[in-house]
Amino acid sequence: MQRSVFPPVTRRAWLAATAGTLALPGLARAQAAPVKIGLVTVLTGPQAAPGTHLRDGFLLGMRHLENRIGGRPAEVLVIDDELRPDAAVTKVRAALERDRCDFIVGTLFSNILAAIIRPVTESQTFLISPNAGPSPIAGRGCSPFFFATSYVNDQNHAVLGAAANDGIEVGGTRRPIRRVMIITPNYQAGRDAAAGFKSTFRGEVMDETYVALTTTDFSAELAQIAARRPDAIYTFMPGGLGVQFVRQYRQAGIAIPVLSAFTVDEAVLPAQGDAALGLYTGTTWTPTLPNEQNTRFVADFLTQFNYVPASYAAHAYDTAMLLDSAVKRTSGNLADKGALRAAIRAADFRSVRGPFRFGTNNFPVQDFWLAQVGRRPDGRLQTEHVRKVFENAVDPFAAECRMPAG
Repeated sequence: MQRSVFPPVTRRAWLAATAGTLALPGLARAQAAPVKIGLVTVLTGPQAAPGTHLRDGFLLGMRHLENRIGGRPAEVLVIDDELRPDAAVTKVRAALERDRCDFIVGTLFSNILAAIIRPVTESQTFLISPNAGPSPIAGRGCSPFFFATSYVNDQNHAVLGAAANDGIEVGGTRRPIRRVMIITPNYQAGRDAAAGFKSTFRGEVMDETYVALTTTDFSAELAQIAARRPDAIYTFMPGGLGVQFVRQYRQAGIAIPVLSAFTVDEAVLPAQGDAALGLYTGTTWTPTLPNEQNTRFVADFLTQFNYVPASYAAHAYDTAMLLDSAVKRTSGNLADKGALRAAIRAADFRSVRGPFRFGTNNFPVQDFWLAQVGRRPDGRLQTEHVRKVFENAVDPFAAECRMPAG
């Protein structure tokens, strides 16, 4: 567990600003008490890259807020969940019981979220997820102490099915996609990805291939794709799988369009290199979305961390802004859970995505985009928005949520 370090000038400036209130001990103590946030993400192992994006996006938000939440000084405890549910639970319990965190922000992976959600919400502490969004928590398992600033996991895959129906730009011409072959890893998230794509795609799924999570050689699968010549490939290959798949796809000389989610993004583009150029993804956000908040976020992120942010960073940045808006709305009072919940639900902040609000299940109602990998003026790769596919989208599980009283 790692505490963020605040620049000394910020702390001195705050002390100077409050010096005039020292004759009022009760008020001074209330102002001095920091808002404590436990930030849970994976920072070790092969999935550390997207986990680092999440951490850095949140910390940039805190820098923009001058390390304050709702006007109160703030302290961030960075928790490496190690991508191990047991480790995550142990560390989060310590953050709640020993460190007295007021909020828990996380996680990257749904299995880690599933492990920590009960101890966090049962303590009546608000848990805000900037990435993981499993459908059970969006539906019947919804909680008044859980909010997501990301999406329901299925939604990004459904974007590609809908986009395929309308046609994909190839060589400057939009071509209808009528026949698709699907290839994903053989585990629950892979099957959910295929289901999400098929939920909106109206064409023919010629074949579904499920490969082992340990796959490093896709030559047999790519040969089959080349032989059968679908209009497009749909794939979900996160992390290292995506790096290997994209490189081998290019090496095989296949010209069939690739539609994907979580396969090409800024967390893996540096490793994929030019092999990823032109490939498509479905997303809530890209670095190119034209709004003032996003322009500032991307520019400052590049200056601070010297790499292009992914959606994990963007959602985490929004989470910092959300918490600031909520605590500000309650005048710094964290004790009234009902008022604080209403303040979070109000989502009174400017998102890097543009329009944003919460639905009845505490998941976002937002726009989704078809995006394509392109090259920035500085030579680095990024995802770039092509067209809006869903506007003010409500996830398909919201109707199942019967929000319990909290």
